[in-house]
Amino acid sequence: MLLQGIFPPITTPFYPDGNVYFKKLESNVERYSRTPVSGIVVLGSTGESIMLSDHERRDVFKTVRESAAPDKVLIAGTGVESAVETLRLTEHAATLGYDVAMIRTPHFYRKQMQPANLLAFYRTVADSSALPVLIYNVPPFTGYDMPAELIIELAEHANIVGMKESNGDVEKVRRIVAATRHIKRIATVTETFSAVTPRMLVAANTESKNGGGELVTIGGPSESKPAPSSSAVTIVGKMKTRSKEVGFQVLVGAAHKLHPSLEAGASGGVLAFADPAPTACYEIYAAWKEGDLPLAREKQERIAAAAQRLGGELGIPGVKHAMDFNGYYGGPARLPLLPLTAEQKAEVERLLADIRN
Repeated sequence: MLLQGIFPPITTPFYPDGNVYFKKLESNVERYSRTPVSGIVVLGSTGESIMLSDHERRDVFKTVRESAAPDKVLIAGTGVESAVETLRLTEHAATLGYDVAMIRTPHFYRKQMQPANLLAFYRTVADSSALPVLIYNVPPFTGYDMPAELIIELAEHANIVGMKESNGDVEKVRRIVAATRHIKRIATVTETFSAVTPRMLVAANTESKNGGGELVTIGGPSESKPAPSSSAVTIVGKMKTRSKEVGFQVLVGAAHKLHPSLEAGASGGVLAFADPAPTACYEIYAAWKEGDLPLAREKQERIAAAAQRLGGELGIPGVKHAMDFNGYYGGPARLPLLPLTAEQKAEVERLLADIRN
C-alpha cells in the first residue's frame, strides 16, 4: 500500500464535561477531507487515545469512517499494551473499513521491552492482523525509543509496510531508509499515482457491477505474469489504477523537520501541526515532490517555529487551541491535561498569524 504525503493525526473533540463531541468530530473530518492531505490518522497520540475507553475508541473509529471522503487513506491507531487487545481493536477497525493499523510500541513494562519482546509482539500482531501494520515509535510519550536495528529487522515482514518515526532524528530516518532499500513491494495506485486501498477497490468494483460496467486491463501483462507493470492501467468502475513499486515507507512526526526528513528518504508525515494547518504542511511536501527545493525550504521555515512550539512543547492543548484559531473545532483536552493560559493562547495566535487555513 502506498503511504506518502501528509496525514493529520486528528484530535478527539470533547464537550466541556469531557464527553466525546461526535458532531464536531464529523465536521473536522469532513473539512480535512476537502484538503490535499493523503489520509487521516485516527486515535494516535494527538487523538488522546489513551484517555478513551474501549467503547469510545470504537465509536470514534466508526464516526470517522462514516465522515471521511472515500479517497482518503484511513489509518487506525490500534496499539495497546498487549498483543491480544491490539489484535482485537485492529480487527474491529478492519471490519469498519480502515486501511492500515498504526501500532505504537508497548512501553509500560519498559525494562522488559528488549528486542526479543518487541520482535515477538510485532511479528505476532503482523502475522494475524487483518490490516497492514505501521510501526509507531513515539519516544516523547512512551519514553521508549525503538532502535533502528530492530525496525530494520521487522521491515522484512510482509505485513509491516512502514513506520511512523516520531523521535525527530533525521539521521535515524536516513539509516532506516538506506538499510531497507532492498525491500520491494507492489502497491495499487491511481492513474496519477495516488494511493488505492482494498476498500477503495471494493467500492469501485461494486459501483462497476451496479452500473453494468466491467473491469478492463489496458496494456497489462498476461495472467501468466506474476507482477503487473507500472504502465498497465486497470479500469474498475470510474477508477483507473496501475501498479507502483514501493519499499518500507517511513512517515515522520516532526513537522519542523519535515523537509530534511523527506530529503533523507521519508515518504511523508503524520504531523500534529497538520491538525490546525494541513495545507501549510502539504505545501512543503508538494514543493519537495516537484523538485523545488528552495520553495520547500521556504515553506518549511514558515512553519518551523510554530510547529516546534505547538507539537513539542504546548502539546495537545496547544494543538487544540490552534485548531480553534484556524476554524476547526479543538475544544478542551481531557484531564489531567489543562487548557492553555491566556498568555499561551495569545502566543499560539501570534505564531499562526501567517499560517491560516
